[in-house]
Amino acid sequence: MEKHIQLPLTEELAKTLHAGDTVYLTGTIYTSRDAGHKRMCEALARGEELPFDPTDATIYYVGPTPAKPGQVIGSAGPTTSGRMDAYAPTMMSVGARGMIGKGARLPEVVDAMKKYHGVYFGAIGGAGALLAKCIKKAELIAYEDLGAEALRRLEVEEMPLVVIIDSEGNNLYEIGRKDYLEKHGK
Repeated sequence: MEKHIQLPLTEELAKTLHAGDTVYLTGTIYTSRDAGHKRMCEALARGEELPFDPTDATIYYVGPTPAKPGQVIGSAGPTTSGRMDAYAPTMMSVGARGMIGKGARLPEVVDAMKKYHGVYFGAIGGAGALLAKCIKKAELIAYEDLGAEALRRLEVEEMPLVVIIDSEGNNLYEIGRKDYLEKHGK
C-alpha cells in the first residue's frame, strides 16, 4: 500500500504502517550514524539531554557528502543500519520511533521496535543523489567535529521509502524471501 506520511511519527501513525508499504515522508528527520549514536547514548547514560527532542523522531542513518554550490545537501544515501543496532534500543527507549537505513536488523532491535512501536524504513542504497532531491533544508545541530556524521536536522518532502520492519515486528526481508521460495518451490 502507498502512504503519504506527515511527520512526526507518532505511535498511532506507526501502528498503521505495515511491512511492504511504500511511504513518502514529509517533515523533519534527523541524521546520525554510529559515531553520533554512540555520543548520544553516552550522553543519555550520564543523564544529559540530547541535542534534539527524540519524541516521535525519525533518524536517517546517513553521512551526506558536502553540498555543491546551489544545493541544500550533497549525496545522501543510507548507511548500513546494523552499525546502529547497539544504540537503536536506547534511542527508542527515549522516544525515537522511526529509523531509515539499509540492511537487516538484529533481533534485539526488532524486539525494541515491538516494545516502543518503532518502524524501520528502507532507503535504496546507491540512490543518494536522488534521495538528496527530497531534502529541502539541512541544518547542522550538534557534533560538528564528526564531519559527515554530525547530527543534522533535515526537512524532507515526499522522501520515498519502504517499510521494512513494522511496529509488530513483521519483516519484509523475511516475508519476501518466504514468498519467493514458496512461489519457486525451493
